[in-house]
Amino acid sequence: MQPQIVILICAVVLVLVSFIIWICSRYKKCPSDKIMVVYGSIGKNKDGTNRSAKCIHGGAEFVIPVFQSYAYLDLTPISIQVDLKNALSRQNIRIDVPSRFTVGISTEPGVMQNAAERLLGLQLSEIQELSKDIIFGQLRLIIATMDIEEINTDRDKFLAAVSSNVETELKKIGLRLINVNVTDISDESGYIAALGKEAAAKAINDAKRSVAEQDRDGSIGEANARMDQRIKVSEADSVAIQGENEAKMKIAMSEAALKEKEAEAMKIATTAEKIQAAKALEESYAAEQAAEQARRAKEQATLEADIIVRAEAKKKEMELEAEAEAEQLRRKAKGEADAIYAKMEAEARGLEEILKKQAAGFAEIVKSAGGDADAALKLLIADKLEDLMRVQVDAVKNIKIDKVTVWDGGQNGDGKTSTANFISGMMKSVPPLDEVFTLAGMQLPSILGKKIDENKADAPVEDTQAQ
Repeated sequence: MQPQIVILICAVVLVLVSFIIWICSRYKKCPSDKIMVVYGSIGKNKDGTNRSAKCIHGGAEFVIPVFQSYAYLDLTPISIQVDLKNALSRQNIRIDVPSRFTVGISTEPGVMQNAAERLLGLQLSEIQELSKDIIFGQLRLIIATMDIEEINTDRDKFLAAVSSNVETELKKIGLRLINVNVTDISDESGYIAALGKEAAAKAINDAKRSVAEQDRDGSIGEANARMDQRIKVSEADSVAIQGENEAKMKIAMSEAALKEKEAEAMKIATTAEKIQAAKALEESYAAEQAAEQARRAKEQATLEADIIVRAEAKKKEMELEAEAEAEQLRRKAKGEADAIYAKMEAEARGLEEILKKQAAGFAEIVKSAGGDADAALKLLIADKLEDLMRVQVDAVKNIKIDKVTVWDGGQNGDGKTSTANFISGMMKSVPPLDEVFTLAGMQLPSILGKKIDENKADAPVEDTQAQ
């Protein structure tokens, strides 16, 4: 085997092996901590629109060379510190809510598609800032709908509302909420601290009241024992006991008045709280209504702009089509006019040549007749005499007479029979040569015969012999 052939075979095998390795390298495997996004020529959705990307998690996919490419989305959790300050609660009291959120790219099919469309190519810091903006807005919205007591005491309700609202908004960009931790809540006015002091004071008062009640029960028992002793021993002791009871009655009346005042204060606080809550809710509804009207105006303006742009484009297209069609008609008409003009010009030139040739021929005929025009005319007529006679004969030869029935009754007054009159009348219907020449403004040549004067023809013929 020749060395050149061996080298060629080796080169072909090397190219095939390289091509196979390159094809195999396009089979991409997706790690468990990432999402592989294949984009390019993916296909179409159910509604007929082009599919933007194909997301794969925990599998592999063959990436078609030239037509497709791929990229990865990292599933590593992102920790976001959110220090919300001066958030307005439903009671119009501004509070600080420091918290930490943990988010990550979702692996749900629909949410994963959102992440491929909105987060592909973004850095971790950019995703973190985008998530922080969404969390800030939702936290302010949730705090505006809750009382400070609910936020401070019912943490489960507050965290549930935060998780629900924040995760709903994060799913729109392809993220999911993993964890939320609210460290502490404080306010500038000291309302939360006052609530703590109120709770502590209430607990202390309850304890004191319980101790007093126990002391009172013990005192009553002891008093009863002493009363029995004093009743039996001395009326002085009964007077002392009566004084003690009166003092206790005054204490009870004082405590009742205190409770009444506390109830009135609680009623006033509850009424003011409800009024403030109603005002906050009214302002929230008014803000939502204004935002909805602005969104509606924006959507209407966008829709009107789209319709106007499409109408102007359609109008421009129709104008261009009309101009093109008019230009085509003008060119076609100009071509037809040029063709007609050329045809008529050619016909005129041909007719001019024919007339020139005829004039030259007539000049030669007159020249051959010695310059005598009458003689030249006679020569032309003599040349055409055969054709003239043929026209005379053709006028009657095509008359088809299948049958002629003649009832001949003898001779008429002029000595002719009916048959002779029929033949004579038919021949007279053919124009005589003399009349044809006369209508043409010419005179029958004398060689063809001379017309007899009618006056002489009608005169009687004299008998020369008699004379």
